[in-house]
Amino acid sequence: MHQKADHRVPVLIVGGSLVGLSMSVFLGRLGVRHMLVERHSGTSIHPRGRGNNVRTMELFRVAGVEPDIKAAASLLADNHGILQTPTLVGDAGEWLFKNIDPGGGLARFSPTAWCLCSQNDLEPVLLDSARELGGDLRYFHQLESFEQSFEQGADGVTATVLDRNTGERFTVRADYLVAADGPRSPVRRALGIGQSGPGDLFANVSVTFRSSALADVVGDRRFICCYLTHPDADGALLPVDNKENWVFHAPWHPERGETLEDFTEERLRDHIRRAVGADELDVKITGTASWRAAERVADLYSAGRVFLAGDSAHEMSPTGAFGSNTGIQDAHNLAWKLSAVLSGWAAPGLLESYGAERRPVATATSARASARSVEHSHPGFAPAPGVGGAKRGGILNVVLGYRYPGGAVLGADPHAEVVPDALALDGRPGSRAPHLWVRRGGLRLSTLDLYERSMVLLTDAPDDAGWYAAARRVAAEDGVALDAYRVGPGPDADLTYDTEGADWATAHGTTADGAVLIRPDGFVAWHATSAAADPDTMLREALTALLSRA
Repeated sequence: MHQKADHRVPVLIVGGSLVGLSMSVFLGRLGVRHMLVERHSGTSIHPRGRGNNVRTMELFRVAGVEPDIKAAASLLADNHGILQTPTLVGDAGEWLFKNIDPGGGLARFSPTAWCLCSQNDLEPVLLDSARELGGDLRYFHQLESFEQSFEQGADGVTATVLDRNTGERFTVRADYLVAADGPRSPVRRALGIGQSGPGDLFANVSVTFRSSALADVVGDRRFICCYLTHPDADGALLPVDNKENWVFHAPWHPERGETLEDFTEERLRDHIRRAVGADELDVKITGTASWRAAERVADLYSAGRVFLAGDSAHEMSPTGAFGSNTGIQDAHNLAWKLSAVLSGWAAPGLLESYGAERRPVATATSARASARSVEHSHPGFAPAPGVGGAKRGGILNVVLGYRYPGGAVLGADPHAEVVPDALALDGRPGSRAPHLWVRRGGLRLSTLDLYERSMVLLTDAPDDAGWYAAARRVAAEDGVALDAYRVGPGPDADLTYDTEGADWATAHGTTADGAVLIRPDGFVAWHATSAAADPDTMLREALTALLSRA
């Protein structure tokens, strides 16, 4: 018998950085009560982790925070591309890529786009949203211990939390615990979960500094990042405001005996000046932070009622910003499943699909991140044999085209590559559903905007095959969170096309008398390519298999 806890919540989140805050936002949107504890006193103060990819921005769009994120990112709205050059003096060097979306082709696939918003600007936006949604967020609070119970009718996690402001301790009883507590995750270690992968890749010292003259040296080259390859002073330069504030990543080689104490302000100033190519450049150091890049993936993503997300589950080379984006997408995948189980329209077995889906994505993505670091010659990275040898290819197939060959999907090819060689958003089960512009009651929206709180069935109008009516009956009789929309050009349609030549059935790989079932995270769960004699039974069987409902 457990003593009564001081607090009772369905979900306890450990860690209040990007992934923990995103989890809080996503759970708040779904009405799931939760508490978040973070050992630091506030959000990040260091401008890092700035690249928010298009898939992450789709999730933030649906969560209603995209406008505020874009406002926070306005200073860098015109920065694009990655430059590689010996120094910034003169016209030497080359663009590894000058525009992440040349020609605007991304608009065919998504209603949004990449956004360059540094972690210190993004986290406050997420924090405000999480609190507005009712999240109980407690900074300067530290998880000290936790234990799980598996008694019938009393499953859950009891945690002891230290209030670092007062020194007092209290207990929290939660149905589930989500560990977003970083690469050295105390929760993962307490669970005894190991990690696999090449391990440490390289280390850098990140320097924030002010320079009023550097903007003149940079000129009109508005880059996301500039790799400076001076043989005696390589590094990566990142703008913060394109005017006075900058970040520089200097290689750190602890394997050669270098310590952080070796990186004095004098050494860092000289290094930056040589790297830039301006010996008299004004450089005022305002902060330093060390970090290590690694390629590791947790062997398990959960143990009992405890789940790992973000850096606690995977570490990746920073090139491409895959790590933070993969972590935010972990949180989104897990949030809807926790909500479905806690609300009773899915069985606890659904949660087993979290690791089955997300771990292969992390393994494939981390290999691509290392490959991009090799391709970009990231300062300080001298890869060991076999590291960074993954396929490079385009970035969109990694960002938008990854698939779930297994998990809570039916009909997916179990042998399909998790990250395919080319982008193919064709509506196959296990892939992110296609984007189409439609109108609902005069409002223009993307089909991706429909996917958040429930399963969604798309079918034809007037739905002669009976899928729409079946979905309505199943939702009403079985208590499943399931919405249905008839898509087409006619007056009976719930959604009408806003783009000439659009066809929902072709886009989703089915026919006009078929149907597509899409999960709350926007991934295709199942589809029927034709009419059914008994659509109610067919739909019920699919939902039972998908949601592990007894």
